[in-house]
Amino acid sequence: MAVLSDDTQSRDSRRQQLLEKIRDLNVWRRHEERAPHKPLLLLLALGRLQNQCDRLVPFEEIDEQLGSLLEEFGPPRRSVHPEYPFWRLQNDGLWEIEEKVHLTRRQGNTDPLRSELLRFHIRGGFPESIYRILKSDPRLVGQIARELLDAHFPDSLRDEILQSVGLELDLTSQPGRRHPDFRPSVLAAYEHACAFCGYSVRLDRADLGLDAAHIEWHQAGGPDIVPNGLACCTVHHQALDRGAISVTDEFRILVSSRLHGGSKLDEHFLSLTGQLLRKPCLTDASPNPEFLAWHRREVFREPPRDRAD
Repeated sequence: MAVLSDDTQSRDSRRQQLLEKIRDLNVWRRHEERAPHKPLLLLLALGRLQNQCDRLVPFEEIDEQLGSLLEEFGPPRRSVHPEYPFWRLQNDGLWEIEEKVHLTRRQGNTDPLRSELLRFHIRGGFPESIYRILKSDPRLVGQIARELLDAHFPDSLRDEILQSVGLELDLTSQPGRRHPDFRPSVLAAYEHACAFCGYSVRLDRADLGLDAAHIEWHQAGGPDIVPNGLACCTVHHQALDRGAISVTDEFRILVSSRLHGGSKLDEHFLSLTGQLLRKPCLTDASPNPEFLAWHRREVFREPPRDRAD
């Protein structure tokens, strides 16, 4: 049996400790609300590392880049706050702040004012020890990115998130995490047709471009049961996960007024506004109102479009 050197054992130990910090990431929680701020900041920092950027980055860059990521991939909120994860990620032992001047704290907590983070060009990034580990181990960068994506985002958003943060990863070999019966059960319930548009194409016995989408995301605790699933073509699956469409408790289709485009916009989306979702063949397979309410609150991009639009 080969004996590991002390250096190898030490490196493996540090690698495992870092993975445990990622898995124990303290993400803000209140009921079933989404808070992907820290995961998105870490993915952004991993992208910067892979692209040979400086270890520490001024908050003004994070403010712009993370703000855009939160608007695009975070829950629909009136405002976003990149300053919170920029400062609070220190508590997880994964971030370092270069505080060259004393910063005024916000009343009621230890966070500094966003205006002062900007004014004094406060920089933050991975601590030097973690930065060195990641720089020397590209496979670890990939593993951490995959674990962050697995834990916080559905499959349909992953390629876009990676492109947005500048990360290049091979996700083709990523194992599934859902119950193996979820997809076939959902597709059978909707008779192998998209619940939104009726798309149904098969090659022999295999469905082409048809997915089983979670209404309440698996990453948010949504169960692998048919009432939490919808058969969706790939277009409407991505639209559902991006918040371009949703469903009322009366099973009518909502289309976001923030959606715009060219010649296919009306065919794929506007014509669906206010239409009834296609019913599953079994009554007890109908979408559960609790899951629909979660999706409208945490994913859908309001306001909905009027049918007259």
